[in-house]
Amino acid sequence: MEMKVKTPKGDRLIGLGHPVFIIAEMSANHLGNYQKALKLVDIAVEAGVDAIKIQTYTADTLTLDCDNEYFQIRVNDAWSGQTLHQLYQKAYTPWEWQPKLKEYAESKGVMLFSSPFDETAVDFLEKMKVQIYKIASFETGHIPLLKYIGRTGKPVIMSRGLTPLSELELAITTLKEAGCPQIAVLHCVSSYPAKPEEMNLRTIPDMAQKLDVITGLSDHTLGITVPVASVALGASIIEKHYTLSRAEGGPDAAFSLEPDELKQLVRAVRNAEKALGKPSYDVGEKESENFVFRRSIFVSKDINKGEELTQENLRVIRPGQGMHPQHYEGVLGKKATKNIKKGTPLNEELFE
Repeated sequence: MEMKVKTPKGDRLIGLGHPVFIIAEMSANHLGNYQKALKLVDIAVEAGVDAIKIQTYTADTLTLDCDNEYFQIRVNDAWSGQTLHQLYQKAYTPWEWQPKLKEYAESKGVMLFSSPFDETAVDFLEKMKVQIYKIASFETGHIPLLKYIGRTGKPVIMSRGLTPLSELELAITTLKEAGCPQIAVLHCVSSYPAKPEEMNLRTIPDMAQKLDVITGLSDHTLGITVPVASVALGASIIEKHYTLSRAEGGPDAAFSLEPDELKQLVRAVRNAEKALGKPSYDVGEKESENFVFRRSIFVSKDINKGEELTQENLRVIRPGQGMHPQHYEGVLGKKATKNIKKGTPLNEELFE
């Protein structure tokens, strides 16, 4: 099972057996400054990610400008004390930036796509000719939006935070029936930041089995340990927020990687991919250099031609260039076919 997306460098296959698709989520970390947004593109490119993701909404497409109790945010220290409308007014990425950011990223060889949060955002992104859509965790239950996205015929990556299995199945069915050709589901814990003990990464292979989809991780923990661990469990996609500097603040800064950390993430994921390899019990070329530290059968005293091999003139010692120790008892009592000097590795030509 694999997903094919078009990137500035050509078609890219995503799925088990292919390199992990690493997405750098810019989110609101540009702090409303276009030059910072361009710099964030540069940082992602330098780190070696596969794609950059933004978000396409306005405060008015997400919520009402209302300050009654229902619209007050009382969770997350970075967000609490304001209304939903106030938060999204600060956090949105101006739509007039988005085509320019996409063009800039593509000129650097990295694809840029987005999470639309309503139908007008989908129409806007279609005009931008994005190659793939991301569905945010909080939108998995927005069935009209899922149908609208599915009708574009583009591949979809969907996060599952706050989404139970039954709703996830409904979302996938809705997308497929609307015409979505390929779907990947990212395990996600919608805490900001999330704690490692909340992550339950074994959900990743379980989703792959239960839902028959490509799986991955959208990660809100601090650091890179959790996303790297997810690779070992079959994550084919990793999404991680990043920022110029956490000290600058912003709605997502607390759980975002800084530039050097993003580079570390990419390197660690690529090394994890190499380490996974394939099932093998063969001795590798580099590993074979260490046979000096294995035991084998060696001649421990000079032996004359015709003399018996005994416990007094044979020992199982390091290095490992002699016969395997499993043959030790079988060769005792055999007669030497030639004179053998102490320190000679035993082989079958040395005895009858």
